[in-house]
Amino acid sequence: MWPFSPSTTTLACSGLLEGATDWHSHILPGVDDGIKTIDETFDTLRTMKEAGVARVYLTPHIMEDVPNTPCALRQHFERLCESTADVADMPELALGAENMLDTVFSGRLTERDLIPISARTPGHADTLLVETSFANPPMGLYEILSDTLKAGYFPMLAHPERYLYMSESDYTRLRREGVMLQLNLPSIAGFYGPQVKQRAIHLLKKGMYDFTGSDTHSLKWYRRLLEAPIPRSLVKHLAPIMSPR
Repeated sequence: MWPFSPSTTTLACSGLLEGATDWHSHILPGVDDGIKTIDETFDTLRTMKEAGVARVYLTPHIMEDVPNTPCALRQHFERLCESTADVADMPELALGAENMLDTVFSGRLTERDLIPISARTPGHADTLLVETSFANPPMGLYEILSDTLKAGYFPMLAHPERYLYMSESDYTRLRREGVMLQLNLPSIAGFYGPQVKQRAIHLLKKGMYDFTGSDTHSLKWYRRLLEAPIPRSLVKHLAPIMSPR
């Protein structure tokens, strides 16, 4: 029996990753709950390149529980780039951060001590990847996002389909107020359960997403994502937000 029906495909077989940018990953080794060793980082990046990915943003957590600083992360990133300088079959690397909307973020926003994720993206310079708790919004969510915009940054909300406290009106308001939405590709593959998958597909079909990311935390995770079945009908909806930028 074939593993996939005619109505499904995989990311590896869909062609969607050819020339794509991965806007969300935890591949910078040893700085958060993602990959721990540089060898696994190399293997993961090679696997991404083989799959067709052209550019990867490394977006470690910055939050109260993971007290990274932009300065320290830049130093880690520079060392990684030095290590990969002569390594073939690597995608282009860029540094960002996944910022929890907490007191740490508010302080760094005031100090403008942040790592923009897409300074090279036309029309979206100084974009910040941000997240909230999965269970509850931070107090004053929209005020924080408004302050971010007033400070000259464009918020990109990571994996909004996973925030089950949000309603359709929340997503509409976020978009209306200038917040971009980033789809986690594992969501449509069912990695976070059927409710998140259903929500992700609904938002995708409504054209609510601007960017995609793998949210990769390990080589095993990424290989599993490449081979997971996804509805073939979603390819046409994914293509515009995965095309090279």
